[in-house]
Amino acid sequence: MLGRLLSAASGLLLGAYSVVGVRSGTEEPRFTVVERVGEVEIRDYAPRVAAETLVEADSEEAARREGFRRLAGYIFGGNRGRTRIEMTAPVAQGSARIAMTAPVGQAAAPGGWAIRFFLPAEIASAEAAPVPEDGRVAILTIPGERVAVLGYAGVPSAEAAAAARARLLAALGAGPWRTEGEIFDWFYDPPWTLPPLRRNEAVVRVSRRTGG
Repeated sequence: MLGRLLSAASGLLLGAYSVVGVRSGTEEPRFTVVERVGEVEIRDYAPRVAAETLVEADSEEAARREGFRRLAGYIFGGNRGRTRIEMTAPVAQGSARIAMTAPVGQAAAPGGWAIRFFLPAEIASAEAAPVPEDGRVAILTIPGERVAVLGYAGVPSAEAAAAARARLLAALGAGPWRTEGEIFDWFYDPPWTLPPLRRNEAVVRVSRRTGG
C-alpha cells in the first residue's frame, strides 16, 4: 500500500513539474556541442534506437496526435512482450514521402509525416527492442549524426514550427555548414506544460562545407 501511495505521489509530482517545464526523470539522447552559430547549436549524437510511424493527415498537428497515439500504445505495452518502455524526450516529427520508407505495404501518397520516439539508451539495438503489435510502428537504428539545432518556446503550432525552420536555415545561410535531408521538429514537453516554458527545436543534419 505504501509503495502504491509513493508511486502515485511521485506521478502527481512529476506531472506538476511538467506543467512548469521541469523534465525530472525523462531521459534524453546524449550529445556533444561542436560549435555555436548565433542561436544555432551544432551537435553530435551517437547512434540510437527509435520507434517511428508514418502518418498521413490533414495537418501537422493532426499527424502529431495520431503518431503520438500509435507510439504511446507501443511503449505502454502494445508489443509482443507486453513490455512498458520508459518515455524519453524529444518526440520528433518530420515530413516524409510515405512510399519511400513505409514499413507496411502502402500505395504512393503525395506526402505525410514521420513521428518518432527515441527509445531509452539501455535498448542498444533495434533487434533488442520489443516487437510492435501495430504494423504501422517500425523500430529503426538512427546512425550517429551531426545536426544543427535551433530552440524555441511556446506552443509548436504549424506556423511556429515553420518559422523556426526558416530561422534555422537562414542562420546557417552560406556559412560553413551544409544542410542534408529533411528538417525535423523535436518536442520535449507534454501539451499541458505552460507555453512559455515549452521546449521545442528545429533540427537538420549538417556537414561542414569543403574548406569551411
